[in-house]
Amino acid sequence: MNLPNKLTLLRILLIPVFMVILYWGFPGAEYAALFVFILASLTDLLDGRIARKYNLVTDFGKFADPLADKMLVTAAMLWFVECGKMPAWAVLIVICREFAVSGLRMVAAEQGRVIAAGWSGKVKTAATMVCIVLMFLPIPAVLNTLCVWVIALTTLYSGVEYFVKNADALSDM
Repeated sequence: MNLPNKLTLLRILLIPVFMVILYWGFPGAEYAALFVFILASLTDLLDGRIARKYNLVTDFGKFADPLADKMLVTAAMLWFVECGKMPAWAVLIVICREFAVSGLRMVAAEQGRVIAAGWSGKVKTAATMVCIVLMFLPIPAVLNTLCVWVIALTTLYSGVEYFVKNADALSDM
C-alpha cells in the first residue's frame, strides 16, 4: 500500500477516534476532537498532493479518499446537530448532494466517462472544512449561523454545477 493510501486509511481510522473523544466528554474534549479533525483533514490535503506529484493514483485511492472525506465531514456535522450547532436540514443538503453526485459519477462511469472534481467542489470542501473548524471554537451564534449557510450554499452550488456540466450523462435515462 502506497503512502497516499495509508494516509487515506489513517483518516478513516481517525473518524471513530474523533467521535469517541467527543462522546467521552472529558474537559477539553471538543478541542481534542478538533485537533483530530484537523489532523485528519491534513491527511486529505497531503495524500492528494503526494498521489498527484508521484503518480501514485490508485483505484483504492479514487474510491476511499472521497469516501473518507464524506465520512469525516458527516461525523462532525452529526455531532453539531446533536449539540444544537447545526440544523438537520443543512446536513441533509450535504448528504443528498453527496449521494446525487456519486450517483451521477456512477452513471457516467457506466458510459466510460470520469467526472473529475470541479473547482466549485474544491471550494465547497475547503469552505466546509474551515467552517467545521470554526464551529468547534467558541464563536458567536451569528458566526456559527453564517458557517451553516456557507456550508449549505457552497454545497448546493457545487451540486448544481456538477449536474449542469454533466447533464449529457443523464440524457439516456
